[in-house]
Amino acid sequence: MTSPVVTVSDPGAATSSRGPGSPPRLRAPRRRYSADRPRRSVLLTLLTSLVLLYSLVPLVWLAVSATKTQEGMSRSFGLWFDDDFALWDNIGQTFTYDDGVFTRWLLNTLLYVGLGAGGATFLAVLGGYALAKFDFPGRRAVFAVVIGAVAVPGTALAVPTFLMFSKMNLTDTPWAVIVPSLISPFGLYLMWVFASEAIPTELMEAARIDGAGEVRTFFRVALPLLAPGIVTVLLFTMVATWNNYFLPLVMLKDPEWYPLTLGLNSWNSQAATAGGEAVFNLVVTGSLITILPLIAAFLLLQRYWQSGLAAGSVKE
Repeated sequence: MTSPVVTVSDPGAATSSRGPGSPPRLRAPRRRYSADRPRRSVLLTLLTSLVLLYSLVPLVWLAVSATKTQEGMSRSFGLWFDDDFALWDNIGQTFTYDDGVFTRWLLNTLLYVGLGAGGATFLAVLGGYALAKFDFPGRRAVFAVVIGAVAVPGTALAVPTFLMFSKMNLTDTPWAVIVPSLISPFGLYLMWVFASEAIPTELMEAARIDGAGEVRTFFRVALPLLAPGIVTVLLFTMVATWNNYFLPLVMLKDPEWYPLTLGLNSWNSQAATAGGEAVFNLVVTGSLITILPLIAAFLLLQRYWQSGLAAGSVKE
């Protein structure tokens, strides 16, 4: 029996002469690019690397500088360690310097964030849900007010807020920081937009038909669907309250009620006064300690941004 003659006309394909009883012609499969395979862009990779470098360099400098003494900060390169590793000494001095006032500032900041940011998130969730799912007269006027409030910077309202609180004898008290922090126009707008798309009207109607009241519908049906938006607003308000500097500067005079931002700035500026002691190493170490809770909050709450949270509201 004569074997079939194979002719190769292309390196990527092979054909065989078809005779009686011979197998069908075989061709090498062509390489196809899947539409799901992402295309690499050198320019975007370069830009992303630059943004990442821009974001990480200050953090690296802060972490490295926190390991140096006051003298080591001036005699060594900023992005490299000094021969004298003093991180644990700096942390201990930060919490014990000036009779341990740093601990008081940390507790004050936690108080302002817990009541201010937590209350702002709660009010934004309630307001956004109501504006998105209930129709009432004046809804467009409320929308215009919220958009206008988002456009107004907070520094422009600091002086009127101070005058109003001074007439109520609330200045130099924690309420002078907590009460203004309860209002978050951007958080309200964000929850309004998110609730309009995240909560199906049919799901709410089904809950009402089953006999659930408005309160139960909100907590059992709407709240699980709003989890990603709630976490987003909570992080925004928490970061804004934690890093708030101008409002406590205007409202507070007693160092016992200072937050961390205002307290560390007072340490930083005391070297400029006559006979003041320079404690830049403690300022840097305190700044590093200050950002650690924010990093932990982002790492702990990021899982709530994942999809599929609607399953908690669907009755099986």
